[in-house]
Amino acid sequence: MTPGLRKLLQRTNLLVGGAISLAVVLTALLAPWIAPYHPIDDANLLYADEPPSARFWFGTDSQGRDILSRIIYGAQISLAVGLISQGLNSLIGILLGLTAGFFGRWWDDLVMGLTNIMLAIPSIIFALAVMALLGPGLVNVFVALGLTNWAYSCRITRSQVLSAKSLDYVKAARALGYGRWRIMITQILPNIMGPVLVVATLGVAGAILIEAALSFLGLGVQPPAPSWGGMLSFAREKIFTAPWISIFPGLAIFVTVLGLNLLGDGLRDLLDPHTSQQRR
Repeated sequence: MTPGLRKLLQRTNLLVGGAISLAVVLTALLAPWIAPYHPIDDANLLYADEPPSARFWFGTDSQGRDILSRIIYGAQISLAVGLISQGLNSLIGILLGLTAGFFGRWWDDLVMGLTNIMLAIPSIIFALAVMALLGPGLVNVFVALGLTNWAYSCRITRSQVLSAKSLDYVKAARALGYGRWRIMITQILPNIMGPVLVVATLGVAGAILIEAALSFLGLGVQPPAPSWGGMLSFAREKIFTAPWISIFPGLAIFVTVLGLNLLGDGLRDLLDPHTSQQRR
């Protein structure tokens, strides 16, 4: 066994988180083939509020729709929201952090001031404010969450740039006549992507949680789309008479967020040996 493979197998959190995340991704991609029923069209009031059985593994909701099928299709919405919104967050944060750390001066002060303001506002509050202005809907969720968590990526990127711009390979690039933007994009950025990747992985989990909260409050993905948060909101009135309607969507959110957090934690240990040594 190679040392690299042995080191990878020692990261239990990375393996477990990666397995859970991969399972969720495959579930979302294969939803049309593995879901036993259509999440919206196959509604039958004759089977309303059916408990879990051999026919309906997770039971049915008040409209007779199969909860398992809706959870499977809901993975598509949750992953789309997490990946797209965090992609936008990372793009904004990396651009601002890269330029602030490299150029410094008044631009650094301005970016750090905006970052501190964003960090002072709870993400859910900012997302609620944006959704109140834009209105409910999936596209508006992308916009609201894409403007929410960029401050973390910005601060990490800036700190990494401040450390990297005084290193020898950056000085060599300057001696070769590279321009500032070329140095940032081709020299510094590829060498600081490890910590940024960890923050992005954790940000996907955070975006999924916020989307579930927005949908639960009626400001996110609108019914009858099978959003996990929307399913929880729909199940509030029957939490005691038909608890399976809320238990299984809640478990889906819990397992997905847990897997992404474990994956991010494992990547941090793998990419930052000092953190792993401190834990030991």
